[in-house]
Amino acid sequence: MIYHKSVMLSESIEALMVRPGGIYVDATFGGGGHTAEILKRLHGGRIIAFDQDPDALENRPSDPRVTMVNSNFRFIKNFLRLHQAFPVDGILADLGLSSHQIDQPERGFSTRFEGALDMRMDPRKGKTAGNVINEYDEEQLSLLFYQFGEIKNGRKLASIIVSARKANPIFTTSELAKLAGDCAPVGKEHKYLARVFQSLRIEVNQELDALREFLKQAANSLKPQGRLVVISYHSLEDKLVKNYFRSGNFDGVIEKDFYGNELTPLKLISRKAYVPSEEEISVNSRARSAKMRVAEKK
Repeated sequence: MIYHKSVMLSESIEALMVRPGGIYVDATFGGGGHTAEILKRLHGGRIIAFDQDPDALENRPSDPRVTMVNSNFRFIKNFLRLHQAFPVDGILADLGLSSHQIDQPERGFSTRFEGALDMRMDPRKGKTAGNVINEYDEEQLSLLFYQFGEIKNGRKLASIIVSARKANPIFTTSELAKLAGDCAPVGKEHKYLARVFQSLRIEVNQELDALREFLKQAANSLKPQGRLVVISYHSLEDKLVKNYFRSGNFDGVIEKDFYGNELTPLKLISRKAYVPSEEEISVNSRARSAKMRVAEKK
């Protein structure tokens, strides 16, 4: 079984500009596709690979150059110091869900399968999507649907959920899908449900907060001329990456010193995001929404 097909694999590794003796971070190890490609280019270097999902540890290569960290990448700086790997020559993060996570019904990530409303990247920790659906009040639910799913009628959906759970708690993906179907525009049911699931997944895993922390720490963890490569899959992620790469903050406003020098830690390699080729999209539909941005430490 293929755990995960890496998106923009050759493009991202090329953008990383791997130096044979360098130290690199695969911040989202998953099936290990990016790590395997980096290893091919290393001669005496190291990789520190992060993944908070315990399942990903099973894909660890039997290579002494790889150090696995079973933790969220928001703690990248502390772990790099712990493993005496600070600073590093390059960092790569592919923010998408792995095919393995999506295809496991019990994880609750997929709109296609019947499963428990879980959605935790690390199934050992924290609240589940079921906790959110059954415990958040109507205002909290409508806000997260609007902010994290960009769902315009999130208030209506929240009201339907709160009314339904008074009779019976909502435990499964199919139960939620049925309720969401009553709010979805005709002909766009799948896209609507995907946004509902996205909003819950972001809330459960605090994904945007983790990304903000990761970006700040990653920029600080690079050597001069070190590369930071990030592949994102929806506009909320991409906006954070775009703004931080451009300005060193999440508002996107470039600050300058007294002499007019830009106070930014990174230099853009390209102002525009890189996107997958039509050929890649034809063989891997999950690549369709991917955007890759590349920056270099000043």
